Amino acid sequence: MGTIKSEAYFLTKKGNANEAFDLRPLEIKTPKNNEVLIEVEAFGLNYADVMARRGLYREAPPFPCVVGYEVVGRITRVGPDSDQSKLGKRVVAFCRFGGYAKHVITDDYATVAVGDQPAEGLLSLCTQAVTAYYMADYLTPVHKIDTVLIHAAAGGVGTMLIQLAKLKGATVIAKVGRSEKMELVKSLGADYVVNYNDSDYQEQVEKLLNNQRIDISYNPVAGSTYKKDFALLGSGGRLILFGGSELSNGKWGTLSKLNFVRKMGLVLPIGLMMRSKNILGVNMLKIADNKPKVLEYCLQSVVDLYSEGKIQPQVGGVYTFDKIADAHADLESGKTTGKLAVKW
Repeated sequence: MGTIKSEAYFLTKKGNANEAFDLRPLEIKTPKNNEVLIEVEAFGLNYADVMARRGLYREAPPFPCVVGYEVVGRITRVGPDSDQSKLGKRVVAFCRFGGYAKHVITDDYATVAVGDQPAEGLLSLCTQAVTAYYMADYLTPVHKIDTVLIHAAAGGVGTMLIQLAKLKGATVIAKVGRSEKMELVKSLGADYVVNYNDSDYQEQVEKLLNNQRIDISYNPVAGSTYKKDFALLGSGGRLILFGGSELSNGKWGTLSKLNFVRKMGLVLPIGLMMRSKNILGVNMLKIADNKPKVLEYCLQSVVDLYSEGKIQPQVGGVYTFDKIADAHADLESGKTTGKLAVKW
């Protein structure tokens, strides 16, 4: 079986962004079975990449490795069992790591053909929009009578969740950490905005709703926010956990992890039943591994919504490949809004 010579940014060690990456040659085997080879035009950044760089993401491969979950590019080779009509098509695609490279191998079902839309907008449809769509339309659909709380509302997933919830007619409470992000989430349709750095967000939400309860919380933070959200949920409410960014702020290794778990406490199933509350966990890597058709369905759905003008991707920054450390540092700082993309 032949190989393709390429290049990639390898994550070589944990630490600061300007020290952790190294541009190295990469050899990729030609696609087999239902695989396709994509010549990469641009790749997207996700907070999981920051977690991997800090040594906090257990799903990441051992160092040195190539991280990255999504690319835009052109399919230049196809495996014998893949959809042959995709050869030569420009696509947006998921990959199981390997995205920070000039070429990547992925399964044909993880690709959707696109037009000439900007790569940075398309990249926000992948991990961010698919995660949002999976939670808001597939896992537990939003209804127009729902009130939803969206954490990190100015980020890639958050901005998509606002738009998807408003398409359904729901009431949206957007939680942000900086005042300059408030106008963005309002422009996307948020009905209320809370800044968690002004005062305790739980108290702000209770005051906004006159002590009424929320129906859904989309929470990528976990830790200390978990108990607050659980208290805010009404009967039939759904707390959807899809990340643990509070853990990434810990500076004490194992002690930080233990404290993170302690803050979340224990959950007894009978307690959920008696209160009629629901806790759902989302890890899109597991969905990709074990439910690939679900991933394909969600990706095609968000590409369709984008093509129909019903959702607008939010782009936080576009970087040239030699500025990858800057892109990572900006994402980690929490000051960016929307999708960050790196172009070769």
